[in-house]
Amino acid sequence: MEPRFLQLTDVAEILNVSASQVYHMVRSGELPAIKIGGRGQWRVERSRLEEYIDQKHTETAQWIKQNPLTVREDGEEAI
Repeated sequence: MEPRFLQLTDVAEILNVSASQVYHMVRSGELPAIKIGGRGQWRVERSRLEEYIDQKHTETAQWIKQNPLTVREDGEEAI
């Protein structure tokens, strides 16, 4: 059975980013998390992480629609 709550290092591994990036996402409010225990350790609920990933898929799809890939006259993709 998968745990309900994930450590920030686990989230970083899932997203393939650094733990410090996840910490920043949590502290900025971009990724919902809770602070638990006497030492104030951060935990991200697995369902919230999945919602975050779904949200990022939607945002990316919208960005792609608004920023279509351009093709040069020679048929190559413009960067």
